[in-house]
Amino acid sequence: MEQRTHRTMLAAAVGAAALFALPGAAHATESGASLYLLGSGGPGTAVMAPVEGVYFDNVIWVYDGSASAQRSFPINGNIAAGLDTTIVADFPTMLFVPTTNALGGTLALGVTVPFGAPMIDVEALLTTPGGPSLSGRRHDSALTTGDPVAVGMLGWKADKLNIQLSTMVNVPVGNYREGALANLSLHRWAVDGSLALSWHDTDSGWDITAKAGHTWNGHNDTTGYDSGNEIHLEGSIEKAFSPKFSLGLQTYYQKQVTDDDGALGPFRGEVFAVGATAATTVTMAGVPATFRGRVFRELDTTNRLKGTSFWLDFSVPIHMNLPSN
Repeated sequence: MEQRTHRTMLAAAVGAAALFALPGAAHATESGASLYLLGSGGPGTAVMAPVEGVYFDNVIWVYDGSASAQRSFPINGNIAAGLDTTIVADFPTMLFVPTTNALGGTLALGVTVPFGAPMIDVEALLTTPGGPSLSGRRHDSALTTGDPVAVGMLGWKADKLNIQLSTMVNVPVGNYREGALANLSLHRWAVDGSLALSWHDTDSGWDITAKAGHTWNGHNDTTGYDSGNEIHLEGSIEKAFSPKFSLGLQTYYQKQVTDDDGALGPFRGEVFAVGATAATTVTMAGVPATFRGRVFRELDTTNRLKGTSFWLDFSVPIHMNLPSN
């Protein structure tokens, strides 16, 4: 029973912290980036931490994608064709659970400040400041920080069914490299609202999770670009073969539902991907810690890059208000 309790706590911590979706791979929105990191709504997403406390999660995320020279993308006031992108990013997250009795459920609040190295290559670049100027192959890379993201979650549990409402707010105060190709900062306000359901059966070891959400994108004051709003759908199924190891499958779908207002017109994007995930739980300094790996391959895309992403999540409770025996 103690092992199952520890596993449930870590599943909650991983699922919750992984929600801190941050600037992701190229979408049809400006700069090829979205607030919601597709694939973060995986196994146990709706499972909340069972006790009050402080939890830490760190996600190392690598994305590699490209688009042919026949497709153009708006990037920070420029128009790029023949795009090849690699992003190596780290997303440290602190998650606070102040109460397990908010409207009958568990409340969690968190914040993430991403940093990493986007690397961008383009076949051709049209720059507009000071008048149109067309140049050939360009490369840009940077070690930089993104915008901080605030997260709020409220979840309930009814036997094996877990229900979670969540919201994220992108605060545009990160390091924005004006006019540059490589950025992690969105440099716009953005808000995401999501609903997640997890059927989490610790007896059989099965977890079935589904998540749906809507992202509202704001205005970039520097470039004057308005990115369209997006919906995202995710699903996963995972089997725990022991208290220490689980293996599963994931999928995601995203579609832009309103037009961009920029140089390329409506420019609505769409993507579908499939992937796999595995997790292991170990004991570190007397507390359970979970490592989770994920890989996704985008199979069908419209007005966006097609690529592959690799994840390594690490989650550990910093402090838990465990009930006295």
